[in-house]
Amino acid sequence: MAEVKPLTTKTLAQKILNGKEVFILDIRKEDDYSDWKIEGENVKSLNVPLKQLKDEVEDIKEELPHDQTIYVVCARGISSQDGVEILKNAGVENITYLEGGMTAWSEHLEPVKVANLPDGGEIYQFLRIGKGCLSYMIINTGEAAVIDPVRMTDIYKRFAEDKQASIHSVLDTHLHADHISGGKTLADQVNADYYFPEDEEENIEFTYKKTTNNTEIKVGTSETISALHSPGHTPGSTSFIINNQYILTGDTLFIESVGRPDLAGKADEWVKDLYETLYAKYPELPQDLIVLPGHFGAMEEINEDGTVQAKLEDLYKQNDRLQVEDESEFQNIITDQLPSQPNSHEKIREVNMGKRNPDDDARQEMEIGPNRCAV
Repeated sequence: MAEVKPLTTKTLAQKILNGKEVFILDIRKEDDYSDWKIEGENVKSLNVPLKQLKDEVEDIKEELPHDQTIYVVCARGISSQDGVEILKNAGVENITYLEGGMTAWSEHLEPVKVANLPDGGEIYQFLRIGKGCLSYMIINTGEAAVIDPVRMTDIYKRFAEDKQASIHSVLDTHLHADHISGGKTLADQVNADYYFPEDEEENIEFTYKKTTNNTEIKVGTSETISALHSPGHTPGSTSFIINNQYILTGDTLFIESVGRPDLAGKADEWVKDLYETLYAKYPELPQDLIVLPGHFGAMEEINEDGTVQAKLEDLYKQNDRLQVEDESEFQNIITDQLPSQPNSHEKIREVNMGKRNPDDDARQEMEIGPNRCAV
């Protein structure tokens, strides 16, 4: 049998972002599939666990499309090769598998240009499409700043090098709980300044430059990042305003939801801060600021140009969580509708505080599954 060329995560991401039709045959267990799967506007998927595929291949192949490629997906890209072989032996020809499976899908980052900035700079958004994480790079006159990098730091270094820029500053908007930050690691790797919010109430076990309200960080000759303390998701959560044009809201405000206040077990306390940020601080800002959040939930939040962004004024008209002006009602809605917590979130927090240093395999395992930072 001829060797099958696997589908790379980059090719799959570009197909999904470009609106191409994609058919996924996911052979993981039903519970794993229900919890987390590959999604997109034109993505269709069928879940058939590998054992069932072996036992019922003749029936299952009748459910598969005949006019497009079938992409078999498993956890790590190993069992899917068995699935391909089973189906090929049954006469299915137009078929391959996702290289690295859902683990690789979770780690893929797709850079997308947000805009040219007025003073000659550029801003890029990195979509971690399998996890819904968003990170950013601002470039101006050979210098770059990276905001909320994930643990796969090589892509930021390669991207900056391709843009002939050096990373001078790395910033985290808050203490992350759903994924392992690459902030401190990246800063150390490129000898950059690492900025972290002063008001996080944890004892962070590494050195950093404290980000306080109104801290300003220059990028190149003309771009300015201004910090705005915006607690609620965490006590130290900080938004970053870029040239009075964009606001990076971290996990405080998303396109269709808001940040959850409970990942340290203090929802009743932190939800009050969240209300203050969303209903007092943000409304005082220029409403034509463009929101660039730290996560997206549904694929529908991705715009036609591949970016996740919206005007602040539009979110105050469209985001249901910004329509509840009574503080008590808001607090009740938020705390009563909290979704299940992210996988290994307590361990992830400890890693991001510098209190735990697991190996690469353990870090990878901690992050398996969808992001759950929104409510």
